Amino acid sequence: MNTAMELPSARPYGFKFRPESTALLIIDMQRDFLDPNGFGAIQCGNDDVFRSVREIVPKTRRVLDAARKLGLHVVHTREGHRPDLSDLPPAKRLRQMSAPSGHHTLGIGDQGPMGRLLVQNEYGHDIIDELKPAPGEVIVDKPGKGSFWNTTLHRTLLARGITHLLVAGVTTECCVNTTFREASDRGFECCVLTDCTSGFDASFVTKALDMLCSYDGLFGFVGPSADLLKHVPAQVPSPPGTTTCYQGDLSIPSLRRQYATSREVRPIDVVKDVVSRISEYQAKESAVWTFLETPDKLMEAAQALEELFRDRPLPPLYGVPFAVKDNIDVAGVATTAACEAFSYTPTKSAKVFDALLDAGALFVGKTNLDQLATGLSGCRSPYGYPRSVFSRDHISGGSSSGSAVAVGAGLVSFALGTDTAGSGRVPAAFNGVTGFKPTKSTLSAQGLVPACKSLDTISILAPTVGEARAVWLVADQGPDMTDPYAKTQQSLPLWHVDFRGPNQGGFKFGVPPPAALEVCTAVYQERFAEAVERLQRAGGRSQEVDWTPFDGGNRLLYDGALLNERVACLGPEFLRDDQQQLHPTIRKLFQAALTKDQKAWDVFRDQHLQAAYTRQAAIIFQDIDVLLVPTTPCHPTVAAMEAEPLTLNAKLGDFTHFANVLDLCGIAVPAGLYEGDGGEKLPFGVTLIGGPGYDGKVFDIAREFERTA
Repeated sequence: MNTAMELPSARPYGFKFRPESTALLIIDMQRDFLDPNGFGAIQCGNDDVFRSVREIVPKTRRVLDAARKLGLHVVHTREGHRPDLSDLPPAKRLRQMSAPSGHHTLGIGDQGPMGRLLVQNEYGHDIIDELKPAPGEVIVDKPGKGSFWNTTLHRTLLARGITHLLVAGVTTECCVNTTFREASDRGFECCVLTDCTSGFDASFVTKALDMLCSYDGLFGFVGPSADLLKHVPAQVPSPPGTTTCYQGDLSIPSLRRQYATSREVRPIDVVKDVVSRISEYQAKESAVWTFLETPDKLMEAAQALEELFRDRPLPPLYGVPFAVKDNIDVAGVATTAACEAFSYTPTKSAKVFDALLDAGALFVGKTNLDQLATGLSGCRSPYGYPRSVFSRDHISGGSSSGSAVAVGAGLVSFALGTDTAGSGRVPAAFNGVTGFKPTKSTLSAQGLVPACKSLDTISILAPTVGEARAVWLVADQGPDMTDPYAKTQQSLPLWHVDFRGPNQGGFKFGVPPPAALEVCTAVYQERFAEAVERLQRAGGRSQEVDWTPFDGGNRLLYDGALLNERVACLGPEFLRDDQQQLHPTIRKLFQAALTKDQKAWDVFRDQHLQAAYTRQAAIIFQDIDVLLVPTTPCHPTVAAMEAEPLTLNAKLGDFTHFANVLDLCGIAVPAGLYEGDGGEKLPFGVTLIGGPGYDGKVFDIAREFERTA
């Protein structure tokens, strides 16, 4: 929902917000703070006053229900410390206990009736039953009074495009006040719901609220929850005898809506439709899949899902069908990487796959790819070549060819791919879908067949920017510390929020110089110029950037010594001994790598160049929010690709190869259609590229670009 709303009774003046970029932040509504014998009761020291604090629970519950109906994001916080108290400063633990005339006889970590006070995983640490988080709602565990110190809250809000906060919780004068003022400094526009917050001293509560909205809104706004409740539409009952049936729309927003509004729409209905779609499509295109679940197994999975959530809130991807590129592990299903000699059957699934299942998604099958995830063409697989959903004469792009076609043809709601040099972006462009390449090493690589371990990432293909983001928010479970390349939250940048949003606040985007665009066909150059104008209409200001680091990054990936990482990951013995099992183009590529006269020091030379180009790119991104490029310079036919498999494949990566080499993130989005040489309509796409960790900002700007269509 993008319609602006307002809390007109707020002080110092009406608080305006859009539900899609607003979160209800419920602070510390834990048993430790709201139930007798917890830390809050000890802190308060007055039973009558403490009981009055709990009076905000019913009102907060109504606001939570309203937020869910209005489509607001919901974030819960819990204050507590690790069991070993290693994150508890001595000052916090001892200050009140040391007061000569104080009443504190128990402190943090001491044993209380509900377990150790303010310690994670204890009974008292959890959120009260009345406000229990629903699946998909964020829970932020914090060691301090404020919600931002040593937590993931800021990045969580950025990832979701949140600019406005409605704040509830306890206590007003302490945790609410501290969090509110921190949020204000970080650029968030905030409003405390005055009847959904309370504290242990009524005068402190009043003064804290007055202070937060003082001086014409120095820190923000305060206002009653009644204004929010008025925005909740009245529920109109369906006429007697009417039923709501599955509408045949596999988009994630549509499935969420259908499942939520009518339990008569069931995952088994969706499964039947998906099976029918795949069967019909296979009759004309048999190269999309390397493995499909049987209809019976799909029905069993759908029925098990229905049973599991029959009387429970639905998780964010409940009943959403998806596919997985066949270089990502699914327990009990062969991982082939489109090479039988390489094939193995894993006993456990990739962590990202498990996260999707936990969120309710339904696994349909594994998709075809350029063999060993090597290539951008989609024409390097022994399982056949998937063609673009727009033209059988044109390539689908690779290496995530099957995943892109499965999404573009509407066979699944989304699919996982991978991206080392553009494998999740090129096929997205050639099939008219969105392809998101996250900052490398932020999604777990456990269960991913490595192509270049230091560069690989799982990617997401979906019809729209919003759907790709919804999947990403589920897939990103935080740093996987078993992954040697994993990036911690602390290593990624944060930025101030512009509460106006990108289309009103404005943003800067870079474009390649004319010389770099000369590699594009004439029609691609025309369409790219239109895309630049379109992004300007979305609120952006364009500027030409120095292309040196991006061109240098491209050349390093395949022309330099870094290609040897592919050999190291796959194994030189395998590549030498099983050459007859390789696709002819793949065989030729690796033969050249194995016989190339390179010295050990060449690797260090190229690593030094990589570091230099990465730093140069980082400096450029200090001056721009995103870089806009054509996803590819052209869309070849299958015949053209077969005639020049290496040269043309390299050309396809002119605007993708550098991204992981330079540690960037990006999202490929459709940008219109054009007429091909044969009169067919073909898709044109662009990619918005951001610095490492700026995934949320890239999504925000891509959403505005998408809306200008």
